[in-house]
Amino acid sequence: MTIDTPEDDIPVRQVVLDTETTGLEPTQGHRIIEIGCVELVRRRPTRRHYHQYLQPDREVDAGAVEVHGITNEFLADKPRFPDVAATFLEFVRGAELIIHNAPFDVGFINHELARLEGDWGRLEDHCRVTDSLALARQMHPGQRNSLDALCKRYDIDNSGRDLHGALLDARILADVYLAMTGGQKTLALGGDGETSSAQSGAEGIRRLPADRPRLAVIRADEGERAAHTRVLERLGCAEPW
Repeated sequence: MTIDTPEDDIPVRQVVLDTETTGLEPTQGHRIIEIGCVELVRRRPTRRHYHQYLQPDREVDAGAVEVHGITNEFLADKPRFPDVAATFLEFVRGAELIIHNAPFDVGFINHELARLEGDWGRLEDHCRVTDSLALARQMHPGQRNSLDALCKRYDIDNSGRDLHGALLDARILADVYLAMTGGQKTLALGGDGETSSAQSGAEGIRRLPADRPRLAVIRADEGERAAHTRVLERLGCAEPW
């Protein structure tokens, strides 16, 4: 299912998603142990999120624990995927999902859905999926496009990311995705040869004559400000995170 988009092609609702798992391959019996999602409405964070740890009914690989720090003992009393499948799908249904390396996460989620009794379909039956890693590779060919590398390129603070975590990574990815797709300048970070588009275009700016008359400033009246506030409320806009 896909959602309708307005004339400016901005999706009404997007959900940025990440998972953590017991290992790397669902066909070898590995399972999801954490799901984290954050919601964007018209490219604005709404503070709505979905976060769930899961009991996988198998051991977490030692190598995976080194990545995300989630232990078997911590997961012992957590719900299982069948217990949360309905609420998870309700949260993501109809949205455009933004996922970094989407085939990995989607593969795990579809594996979990296939294990359920009844016909739950595939994740793609409930929402549209956009792979932000594939998008980054198109925008920055031949460069590193991991989440950490993109944080550096777009000046996104990921200082709290000592270990991977689904909700933390979803929030960081939301910031990266908005910066990457917002038409903003790229930053010359890490000496990778990128330059600011604002800097490269500075020479093309036509300077206005010094004696040009000052433009009149027309300020919104009280009624116009109130109408603007009502539109923002109707769009579900809120402060970030």
